Amino acid sequence: MPPSKAYPEFELLCLAVRPNRDDRRIRESLHQRIDYARLLALVEGHRVRPALIEGFSGQSRDDFPRDFKSSLDEFSHHHLVRTLTVSSELQRVARLFSSGGVQFASFKGPTLALSLYGNLAAREYNDVDIIVPERQMALAESLLISAGYFNGQGNRAFRQAFLSQQRQYAFSRDGAASDIDLHWDFSADSLPFPLEASRIWSNLISLDLGGQRIPILADEDLALLLAGHGTKEEWRSLGWVCDFATLVDRRPELDWSRIYARACRQGSGISVLLAWAMVKELLEVPVPPVLAAPIGQSRHVGRLAARLVERLRTTFPDQVERLPLEDGALCDRSLDRLRASLKVALTPTAGDHDAWPLPPALWPLYRVTRPVRLAAGLVLRAWRH
Repeated sequence: MPPSKAYPEFELLCLAVRPNRDDRRIRESLHQRIDYARLLALVEGHRVRPALIEGFSGQSRDDFPRDFKSSLDEFSHHHLVRTLTVSSELQRVARLFSSGGVQFASFKGPTLALSLYGNLAAREYNDVDIIVPERQMALAESLLISAGYFNGQGNRAFRQAFLSQQRQYAFSRDGAASDIDLHWDFSADSLPFPLEASRIWSNLISLDLGGQRIPILADEDLALLLAGHGTKEEWRSLGWVCDFATLVDRRPELDWSRIYARACRQGSGISVLLAWAMVKELLEVPVPPVLAAPIGQSRHVGRLAARLVERLRTTFPDQVERLPLEDGALCDRSLDRLRASLKVALTPTAGDHDAWPLPPALWPLYRVTRPVRLAAGLVLRAWRH
């Protein structure tokens, strides 16, 4: 179990996964009393094992316990094989969509590892994330199904009734290395997001993946995506902090004034400020002067960053309980948070159907029963605590 206050293993981890590591400071940190079992649990939970391996590459292997080295060596072997199989799955879908006339872009997963880190195995990932224009979503689904993929989330009517607010569906294939997460937007429809999906299509660039050109997000769009995704997920994983810090390090030419302005126009400028506050506090990445004042002047960003950093330092990722509307941190305006709360309270989900299965003709009743169910859940949680 993790201790109730910050522990040296997490501080060592932050030193090791920084884009510009300091081998001397890592060596000094290794001389502390390090619990290597805890360090392994942390690095696995935060999904930054490749970054840790690279971060420790400047140290002697004799400095580490045998079990620790063996565990990382075993991971490296299996991870390399998995990255190749997941990449093959992405190539398969890319060929399918290209031949079927579906416009698409890959984000996260293999293409993020290759474009940001320069190596398919330099980052942990499990799924293939693809976005298509909303108008082509039905065609993309049909192509996947014709190629042997299936959706285990119910038929199309069920998905539209209970899952469409998430703006993504998951598809699987027997024997496939990974699922396909098919998106038509980057966040739930109840919330603002710094990156507007409709704006990415004219900016796409391409990446060579095993001889096949794969469309990916332009750097400025990627910056907005990483800031928004981390904030939407309340920065529960150090891996997302590393991604943003690596982008900052590898793309020094980015215009952060323009990026921040774009996010503000979407009602989510806070996501960019919070991303920078996190990488500054955890990985010692200096904030660009153009953002220093907005970050310093926002008490909300300061309080939120302090809370999230403290949680990362003292809690294992799998022990963080996600509460309803935590992703309201994406909202710059209180009115947007209120609108999001109301929409979440009134929009039925698959959980409502699971709790009280009704035939399709009665599905509209869930708009009445859902607020009652949510209220009961909040009362029960408060009573337990």
